[in-house]
Amino acid sequence: MGVDVVLYRVVPVGPGRRRYVTAEVLADPDDVLLGLVRRVRSTGRTPVLDRVDPVGLLVVPADRAAHLADELACLEEAARNEAEVAHVRHLDRLARRLRAGHDMELRFEGD
Repeated sequence: MGVDVVLYRVVPVGPGRRRYVTAEVLADPDDVLLGLVRRVRSTGRTPVLDRVDPVGLLVVPADRAAHLADELACLEEAARNEAEVAHVRHLDRLARRLRAGHDMELRFEGD
């Protein structure tokens, strides 16, 4: 029951209409992200990540990317092995792309 992270490019297709194009996917088949989020949840340091739901959807728009980037440092501190560190670093790269592209959004998609 992992939480995949998907970076989408938002493409306007008409007045008030948008299309979402997948830019990159960080799959979580081994529940790495979910385990990390559970370790840092409710510490007061990760308000965005505290809303990650293993069966729901959390959308982080580009204007929240800076907040998310700050919280990823907490995830890296909580990492216990190289696989977890690698996962957080990949997520950090997605967050940096989100921050650089105002036409993007990052979705945490639970199973």
